[in-house]
Amino acid sequence: MKKISLQWRLTCIITLYIAIICGCLTMLVYRNGVYYIDSLQEAVDAQGDDKADDSDEIYISIPDDKWDEFANDFSVQVYNNKADYRKNSLIISALLAFLGGVATYFISGHALKPIREFSEKIEEVQAQNLADSQIEENTVKELNQLSVSYNKMLERLSDAFEVQRQFTANAAHELRTPLALIQVQLDLYNSTRHPGNDVDTLQTIRMVTEQNGRLSKMVKTLLDMSELQTVGRDEKIIVDALVDEVLADLEPLAQEKSIKLIGKCKAATMVGSDILIYRLVYNLVENAIKYNHLGGQVTVTAYQKEKQVYLSVADTGSGIPEELRERVFEPFFRVDKSRSRELGGVGLGLALVREIVRVHDGSITVKSNPSGGTIFEVLFTQ
Repeated sequence: MKKISLQWRLTCIITLYIAIICGCLTMLVYRNGVYYIDSLQEAVDAQGDDKADDSDEIYISIPDDKWDEFANDFSVQVYNNKADYRKNSLIISALLAFLGGVATYFISGHALKPIREFSEKIEEVQAQNLADSQIEENTVKELNQLSVSYNKMLERLSDAFEVQRQFTANAAHELRTPLALIQVQLDLYNSTRHPGNDVDTLQTIRMVTEQNGRLSKMVKTLLDMSELQTVGRDEKIIVDALVDEVLADLEPLAQEKSIKLIGKCKAATMVGSDILIYRLVYNLVENAIKYNHLGGQVTVTAYQKEKQVYLSVADTGSGIPEELRERVFEPFFRVDKSRSRELGGVGLGLALVREIVRVHDGSITVKSNPSGGTIFEVLFTQ
C-alpha cells in the first residue's frame, strides 16, 4: 500500500473538518430558515381558511376572489425557495470545503518545506561526505533541535569511520612487512634446488606460497580502501581510452580461458581519479573473466549522455542469484566460496569497486544478462 505524504494527510483531515463544520452550520441555518418560512406558510393558509383569529396577525390586501390563487402561488414559491436554499447551501458548503482544502495544501506545503529540505539533505549523506552534510540552524524550534541532534550524530559517525579507517590502514601496514619478508624467503627457497624434498614438502611450500600471495593481495586491497579519501579526484579521464587500456592488460588472462573481450565504447570523459577508475574497470573485467565459462565473452560498454557517464561490464557466466546481488559488494563475501578460493579471490574486489563508485558520487547496480551471466552497471553524474 502506497503511503500518503504528511502534506496530503493534513489537507484531507482539515478539508474533512471544514466540510463537517460547513455541513453543521448549513443544517442549522437551513432549519431556522425553513421554520420561519413554514410559519409564514401556515399563517397564509390560516388566513385562507378564515382562521385568522386563531393565528398570528397578518395583513395582506388581496381581494377575496383572488385569495385561493395567491395562497397556491405562495405555497409553490415557498417550496421552490426551500429547494433553492438547500441546493445553494450545499454548493456553498462544498465550495468552502474545496477552497479550504486547497488553501490547506499550499499552507501546509510551505510549513513542511523545511522538513522536505531536511529529508533531501539526509538522502545525500554518504560515508565520504559526512563533514559536508551538516544542517544549518532552523528558525523552527522543533526542527532546530532536530538539526542539532542530527549534526551531533554525523560527528559521531565521522569519528567512528575515521577510527575504522585508521585501524584498517595500520593493520594493513603492519601486515605488509612480515608478508613481504615471507615472500622473499619463499622466493629464495624456490630459486634453488632441493633434491632431498619429498612430494609433501613441495606441496606444502606451494600452498604456503599461494596463501602468502593471497594474503598480500588482501592487505594491498585493504590499504587501497583505507586511502581512497586521500586520493585526488580532479583529473580529466577519457573513459573509452581507459577501457581499451584495461582490456589490453587483461587480454592474456582472457586467452587462458579462451574468453573474448569486446569493447563497445563511445567518446566519454569525466572528472575523477584516473588510478581509481582504472582499478574499478580492471576489477570488474577481471571478475567477469575469472567467473566466466570457457569460451565465453566479456562485453564492456561505455558512453556519455549529457552530464552522465554510463559504464557496464557484462559476462556470460553462471550469473548471480537475485537475493545475493546486493551482498556481492560486502567485504569478504563470496557467492561460491570454493570456486573463489580456486581462482585466488579474496572477497574484496567488488567491495573496492563500490567504494570507488561512492567517492565519485556514482551508483552501481547488478542485473541479470538476458543471454546468461551478469551485468554490472555504473553511472557517474558530472
